[in-house]
Amino acid sequence: MTSIPATPARVLFYGVTGSGKSSAARAYAHVSGLPEFSADDDIGWLPSWQQRSVEHQRQLAADVASRDRWVLDSAYGAWRDIVVPRAELVVALDYPRWLSLARLIRRSVRRVITRQPVCNGNVETLARLFASESIFYWHFNSFARKRRVFREWQADPDLPPVLVFRRPRDLDSWLAQVAAATPRPGRC
Repeated sequence: MTSIPATPARVLFYGVTGSGKSSAARAYAHVSGLPEFSADDDIGWLPSWQQRSVEHQRQLAADVASRDRWVLDSAYGAWRDIVVPRAELVVALDYPRWLSLARLIRRSVRRVITRQPVCNGNVETLARLFASESIFYWHFNSFARKRRVFREWQADPDLPPVLVFRRPRDLDSWLAQVAAATPRPGRC
């Protein structure tokens, strides 16, 4: 296994739908001072729930990946081949299904009630939650595959190191360690 760099400058968060990748990436970007990018907002989606074309997504992903410093909250299958090799660290959230599903349900219901914009300004609705291509469907359809993907990455010595968290408190502890080790302006 490749060793984890002390201060990785390009970090990809990956995990099952509902595991908290975006929140974890945001927290890591905050404590590390790295710029944060959203797979949904910056690469995948347009308003009115239209996905960008695969070609456009790949161009946007290549733009992010080519930078010297970034935190990315996920990688879609259509372009993860672009960002994974450029990452210096992959942080995988491998939480039990019950936990990620509970988080997904809670998050989705909150978004429907508050009409919180997501995915580049879109709004979730009850009808959308129960549609055939809903986020819940995606969770069940992709759970095993996403876990298999990062386990394959772990086993490949040519890919960046993969740091796997199986419990949220372990992620929180790691984020606290990163915060303590990250130099801040004005801090001696």
